[in-house]
Amino acid sequence: MAQLKADPNTDLNKVLVESYAVNERMNQLILEHLDPAAWRAQLSGNKSRTIAAIFTHVHNIRRKWLRLSAPHLQLPATLNRATATQKQTQTALLESAARCSEMLASALSEAPNRIETFHRDGWAKPWPAGPAMLAYMITHDAHHRGQVSMLAHQLGYPLPPKAAEQIWGWEKLWKDCGFTHPR
Repeated sequence: MAQLKADPNTDLNKVLVESYAVNERMNQLILEHLDPAAWRAQLSGNKSRTIAAIFTHVHNIRRKWLRLSAPHLQLPATLNRATATQKQTQTALLESAARCSEMLASALSEAPNRIETFHRDGWAKPWPAGPAMLAYMITHDAHHRGQVSMLAHQLGYPLPPKAAEQIWGWEKLWKDCGFTHPR
């Protein structure tokens, strides 16, 4: 198997933190393109989560990660899934993503006071903070983005093709976040 060689001019930890910001840009794209009528809609005869409940869950879980793993960082406000608006949730997700990026930057640093442990939940065994933590956080968001996309479609409010196209345009996503895409 061929060995991948990292570009010596690229700071891997910086790229990992940037990856989390790009992940959040994907959430924002979905919220920007989501028909507001889908926000609290439910499938007929189904008591599943609404899109509002899914996105507020993402924000509130990030708060939990921050509270348990980086208690020195200021926590964003909790969102109530029954009352949070789409706009409030967009703003809250931006804030929780910014705090999570700070947590990740600390976890990936060599600083003596860096975050060393990731607590994803109070009942779960803590992990060493680092790349696996980032992978878990991005996977959590991606799982819920998939739920939202499918639910919007099932409700009759599919995301426009432009949204899907933008989510997969990594070079542009990186640029939209103010970064240079690593090559």
